[in-house]
Formats: sequence, C-alpha cells, structure tokens
Amino acid sequence: MEADQVTVLLMASPAARSEPEPVTQVRDRIAAAGRELFTTQGYENTTVEAIAERAGVARRTFFRHFRAKDDVVFPDHERVAQVVQAHLEALGDVSPLRAVCSGARLVLRSYVDDAEGARERYRLTRSVQALRDREIAWVSRYTRLFSAYLRGRLGEEDPNAALAAEVAAAAIVAAHNHVLRAWLTGAGGPDPLEDLERAFDWVLARLAPASGAGSPAEGENVVVAVFRAGDPLGDVMQRISRSL
Repeated sequence: MEADQVTVLLMASPAARSEPEPVTQVRDRIAAAGRELFTTQGYENTTVEAIAERAGVARRTFFRHFRAKDDVVFPDHERVAQVVQAHLEALGDVSPLRAVCSGARLVLRSYVDDAEGARERYRLTRSVQALRDREIAWVSRYTRLFSAYLRGRLGEEDPNAALAAEVAAAAIVAAHNHVLRAWLTGAGGPDPLEDLERAFDWVLARLAPASGAGSPAEGENVVVAVFRAGDPLGDVMQRISRSL
C-alpha cells in the first residue's frame, strides 16, 4: 500500500508543478498595482509594501524589478531608450534628421501601445511634482540621446555641428511632446502617429539648413518668426504659414 502511494505521488507531481510566471508579467503587474494605488489613495500615502501586497508579490520581488516606488510609474523608459539607441545605430542610409524622427516615433509608439497606462501616468505626473520632475528628466535624456547621434552624423568639420545637433534634437523632441500631450488630453486627432508625421514635416522644413542644405540662395525670400517661449506650436505654425 505504501509503495502504491509513493507511485501515485510521483506520477502526480509533474502535473501539479506550475510554470514560473514570465518576468515581464510580474513587472507589469507590479507597475499596474502601483499606479492604481497612487490614483486611489495618493502618491504620498502609498508604500512599497502596499504595492507589493496589491500585486501579490514579496517585498524583495518588488526591489528585484524596481529601485523605488517612483519607478513603477515609468517602467518602460529605460527599455525604450535602449531600443531607440539600437534603432538609430541600425539606420545607415537614412538622413540624420529623418533618423532621429524615426527614433522619436518609437517613443510615441510606446505610449500608444499602452494607451490606458499612458493616460494614467499623465494624470499622475500632473498632480505629483516628484513624478513630474522624473518625466522632465526623461525628456532631457531623449534629447541628449538624439543630440549625440546627430553630432556623430553631422561630422566635426562643421564648426556649428554641435549647435545644430542640439537645436535639431530639441525641436524634434518638442514636436513629439506637442503631439503626445494633445493625444493624452484628447485635443489631438484620432491618429497621433499621423499628427506626428505632420509635425515632423513642419519641423524638418525649418531645420533643412541643419542637415546640410546650406544657406538660402541670393534673392530667396526668408521669413523670420519671433514668438514668445511657451506659445502653442499650432499658433506659431499658423503665423509662419500666413507669412509664406
């Protein structure tokens, strides 16, 4: 009888063994639990222990995936930055500015692919200054990434290459952020990626000299636009368009 029982136990154990949960699923579940608690009970009132409990994981599991509770709000930025970097390095024949636009497009795609989470993060960053500061820091990191890439592509022969790279990177990131905010708040069009392409076309038309197009030919009309910092991009575009 004892032998039969042992046999039954040995036969049953493989079926009872459960597969480990994928790391990405655990990470996503912790992030979702954190955002939910931040929304329902407030950022300051939410602890790491509460997030771990809501996600159904141990405290040490939380710290295996995140360094602090702030990180659960921005779980994808590090990965997206790495993907963008690899993407830029793989673009050999694409013009420098178009390459950076392609990289910025990947950033927007990461938001669109997680629309609910992106809008939840947007609401949180608007209400919690610490999270707002983290978001600004990430925007600066993308700008530096694009600027470094452009400096390498534009070459050291041009004494203005560093300046052109920084201006171009900042303009492309600003266009991306303008479209992203419009989409997050519902003020944009139905397809933010189409809106982004139109914004990029407008920016690149103004940045053409930075990509090596040279100065305007003699006799060519040049429009100089002066506007206040913080003016909506759409208003600036309209004023320039009326002057062309």
